[in-house]
Amino acid sequence: MRSRRRHARRRLLSLPHWRTRIVFWLGAGLVGAISAGFAIIAQFADGSFRSLAADSPYVAYFWPPVGLMIVAWLTYRFVPQAGGSGIPQAVAALQLRKEHQRRELLSFRIAVGKIALTVLALGSGASVGREGPTVHVGASMMTFLGRAARFPPQALERALILAGGAGGIAAAFNTPLAGILFAIEELSRSFEERSNGTVMMMVLISGVTALAILGDYSYFGSNDSWLESAGDWLAVPVCGVVGGAAGGLFAVSLIAGSRRLAPFMRRRPVMVAGLCGIAIAAIGFASAGLTYGTGYTEAAEVVIGSDRLPMSYPLLKALATIASYLSGVPGGIFAPSLATGATLGSQIALVFPETPSGALVLLGMVAYFTGVVRAPMTGLVIVMEMTENSAMLMPLLASSLIANGVSYLICPESLYHALARPFVRHEPTPGPKSRVGHAARDSKQTEAENRRTG
Repeated sequence: MRSRRRHARRRLLSLPHWRTRIVFWLGAGLVGAISAGFAIIAQFADGSFRSLAADSPYVAYFWPPVGLMIVAWLTYRFVPQAGGSGIPQAVAALQLRKEHQRRELLSFRIAVGKIALTVLALGSGASVGREGPTVHVGASMMTFLGRAARFPPQALERALILAGGAGGIAAAFNTPLAGILFAIEELSRSFEERSNGTVMMMVLISGVTALAILGDYSYFGSNDSWLESAGDWLAVPVCGVVGGAAGGLFAVSLIAGSRRLAPFMRRRPVMVAGLCGIAIAAIGFASAGLTYGTGYTEAAEVVIGSDRLPMSYPLLKALATIASYLSGVPGGIFAPSLATGATLGSQIALVFPETPSGALVLLGMVAYFTGVVRAPMTGLVIVMEMTENSAMLMPLLASSLIANGVSYLICPESLYHALARPFVRHEPTPGPKSRVGHAARDSKQTEAENRRTG
């Protein structure tokens, strides 16, 4: 007992211990400030394209393919690892063992490029969000600071990545609990005791910093709807099944499309981006411009009950998001998926006219989001925190768990972990059943190499 106390006192008074803490705290504030600035300029870019589409619709139909070709060329010319959401890169970095491989996925240059190119993609009408890129930026900035402070790479790099990603989600959505759960449920798939305090402190500081810059707000506005009677609960499994199935189909399409387009992306990335831009423009024409951008405006209107979108919107928004992601330009799927789920819930409300439509909007949002990313607790907390509605806790939990099960039947692979696989070069990612076999095989290979090299 005494030795433990002495060790704790020495650790508390040691200079390296406090240097580590200070770097984490400063990094958390920096991630929060960057996330807030990213939100402001992303909203400006999204609004600028919407204004262009309203004032000059024919120019808007021409600009997506041209703009995405420019963004794709800049991405593959200067920051090739900045493409896509950014969450797969963070997941892959957690699996890689060699520092130089992690450095290829997480760096200061990638963070800067991620922000600039995501903003350009939004200004080109792509159906992307900034939340996944914010995770990539947060993880990149924290690992960059860790390298600058000369932390031992193996000792703290995992905690830096987890803390940066969690802080990015917390600051992007103004949802601190969701940031913690996202780090546990999706990034690491486990909760390491030595990292829990780091992640929580990172989320707190980055969230407070973003709050100080952007002000106190709920992401999609306030929704106080709830299920008033036992009969209203009949809608819960329906939303879970429909949202989970739709989200699972979206995930399957994104995984299959990414794999099939991979050879073409390596040879002709600009051409692929141009073709995807044509698809985005065509879908934008079919939706009268509603599918462009993050989907934040449409989702907010549905959540607060001020508007009902066309029946075709959920399908068209999902297709626009798939085309945007497959183009290879930087941009996430969080906000577009939440917008798709919200409008899907509003369509289900037509089948249950006696049930509060606002409640079904939330159920559809959490069910579809869970079906896409297969992170039910993160989806539950994000929707609750974004809409300031804790009265829907149990229905949202039930809907998210049902959606997770349905999505698993359609898409057994986790979306982000499947998309992370190409980034994990020379590093096998075995499942639970094969982990021991891979470890034994790696050990035998190492022994053989040692014998060959003498």
